Amino acid sequence: MKSTYTIAVLPGDGIGPEIVAEAVKVLNFVAERTGITLEIKYGRIGGIAIDTDGVPLPEETVATCKAADAVLLGAVGGPKWDQNPGHLRPETGLLGIRKQLGLFANVRPATMHPTLVAASSLKPEVVSGVDLVVVRELTGGIYFGEKKRYTTEDGREAAVDQCIYHEDEIERILRVAFELARKRQKRVVSVDKANVLESSRLWRKVAERIGAEYPDVELSHQLVDSCAMQLVRAPKQFDVIVTENMFGDILSDQAAMLTGSIGMLASASLADGSFGLYEPVHGSAPDIAGQGIANPLATILSAAMMLRLSLGLDEAANAVEGAVWAVLEAGHRTGDIAEDRSNAIGTIKMGELVLAELEKQLAAKTV
Repeated sequence: MKSTYTIAVLPGDGIGPEIVAEAVKVLNFVAERTGITLEIKYGRIGGIAIDTDGVPLPEETVATCKAADAVLLGAVGGPKWDQNPGHLRPETGLLGIRKQLGLFANVRPATMHPTLVAASSLKPEVVSGVDLVVVRELTGGIYFGEKKRYTTEDGREAAVDQCIYHEDEIERILRVAFELARKRQKRVVSVDKANVLESSRLWRKVAERIGAEYPDVELSHQLVDSCAMQLVRAPKQFDVIVTENMFGDILSDQAAMLTGSIGMLASASLADGSFGLYEPVHGSAPDIAGQGIANPLATILSAAMMLRLSLGLDEAANAVEGAVWAVLEAGHRTGDIAEDRSNAIGTIKMGELVLAELEKQLAAKTV
């Protein structure tokens, strides 16, 4: 295990800088208490990069990330840039960094903590005990296919977005899902639209082939519309859901809301090996940016995933997660998860409470 790690930090837009600041405090605290050295290197991405550098993903940022052991990202986007052309939209920077770093697998856990059952918009009996993971393919599909807009013979505008998947792209994301399922409940649901799309028919064919290599894992197939319905009807039936880029984008946000707030969910975008980019599932929330009320817990939990998956610090990751759950069990809430918002605490206070609990966690055992 290394003693020095370089972390690229991309705060991004909106509430990104606020929530990332709290996660960085946690990472530095862990480093101090566990004897490792963290070198934090900051970079720009998204709207702030457009304003400062003229592009959503500066080459300097790419170089910083490639030289790092892992990347922590806040959020990108906002209405300020909504009317920009495609190549100057913040989201283009996000897609670009995934491609540049070879981040092909997005892993989004959605676990209902008992203290947050009341925060969900669904009935307690539906969401209590939910523990699933959405594995989303990140570098293929319609998001990266050829895009064009043209004028038809009758003078009307038309647009085309091409959806392409190659067999090897499908195979590698399925392996991530099956390996993950082996450590969980050993069930994989592969989601597609094979009754309509040729790319989904290929996806299902490859899923059957790869599934045969994992006889200990149960494989089933589900159409994306059916999966969306089942996620709100009976979410506890799911263990690992694996799907293509666009379907995964939609379903992972839906799954996140099962737990009460999208502000609670962490995610990892993984490349081959231990390298990964870690970010909260939620967006940049420009409507509350700068107010000090954003929930930093999803970003802190993303930092915990980084400690575990990229840095190999399992005990430290467990301590961070334990600190977050302890704070919640003590009744502390930010506005997005508070039943009584008059008692909600702010971003910095929540971070301070997590650090105080983390100190207890680390003092109780050798990490």
